[in-house]
Amino acid sequence: MDKFFSNEMNMLKALAIMLVVSGHLEFSLLGIFPPYSFQIALFFFISGCLFKDKYLENISEYIIKRVKSLLMPYYLYTAFYLVITILIAKLTGKFWGMPVTLKNYILTPYLNGHELDLTGPLWFVTQLFMTLVVFLFALRQLKVLRDNKYFHLFIFTIFALLALGLTALCPMSSALLVVVRTLFSLFFVYLGYFYTHFIKDNYNIFTVKWLGAVIVLQAVLWLFNTDYDPMQGIGLSYVLVWAQFNTPFIVPVLTSITGIWASLFVVKLLYPMLKNVKFLQHMGNVTYHIMANHLFVMYLITVFLLWVNGIPITEKANHDIYWIYDPVKNTYIYFVITMIVTTYTGVGLKKLKTYIFNHKAS
Repeated sequence: MDKFFSNEMNMLKALAIMLVVSGHLEFSLLGIFPPYSFQIALFFFISGCLFKDKYLENISEYIIKRVKSLLMPYYLYTAFYLVITILIAKLTGKFWGMPVTLKNYILTPYLNGHELDLTGPLWFVTQLFMTLVVFLFALRQLKVLRDNKYFHLFIFTIFALLALGLTALCPMSSALLVVVRTLFSLFFVYLGYFYTHFIKDNYNIFTVKWLGAVIVLQAVLWLFNTDYDPMQGIGLSYVLVWAQFNTPFIVPVLTSITGIWASLFVVKLLYPMLKNVKFLQHMGNVTYHIMANHLFVMYLITVFLLWVNGIPITEKANHDIYWIYDPVKNTYIYFVITMIVTTYTGVGLKKLKTYIFNHKAS
């Protein structure tokens, strides 16, 4: 993979994590693309872009690599935030999570990843691990069956549509929830793989005509949006972790595709101007740590604002984990502070990891 493309992908990762954090603050960085309408699909897409064919012949190496990069940090963060959650419970009288049982801390990460409220966004990590492992085996078998990219794209598209069909037709259980999320996310992993291998160097899909077509399509999709009226549902947004799709059958797939294209377009447009901005480079390199820590940083900001305004911190316990103080006034300062603090926390943790590794090696 060439350095230029890797750097572009790093900036795309930075944009993706900003979309996640802004979504949790309930505002959109990209206008007609509402929060939750595509950003998780974008992360699956990026994972597909970065998938290497060599792993198709070396399954064990790939799984071990993903265990080290995804699951091990997950359990370290869970242990850390379990301690933090216990401390917060002593101060506020509310335990921000599920009861501390072996089931909740061994099985729940793979069902919904919400054993702790503060680590809720990390549900994506265990789902990504499961999706990538399934993707590896699925692509291997499809290549044996018929080594044709359009046939593969068709099959993965069927997976996504099947996921949407299952949510509409079947009562949701824990096991079905995992199946639906995996089927839906497999399509976007393959879409990223397809883009990298067959589109990126062969077709220019970032022309004015493409921009116009995407805007027109998104304008049509907006007819199904009800985000401005919560009483009517979530509109173009969908909640993949709970497999909640409140739109006509194919809309979640289409709005994810338009959002992914828009994100790629923004990066293509801004990369020449922003490629040397170290903060963005750092952000793209530590998206895992931002995902893991941003709710805690928001929590601390809320506690500080409550203290400044003479309100007891127990007020936070009367709301859900995403509640922030005076959002009309403070949303954007939350966003800026959270992105700065979590990015440089991630940078510091990576340096610490490198130091420890080098110290052991010596």
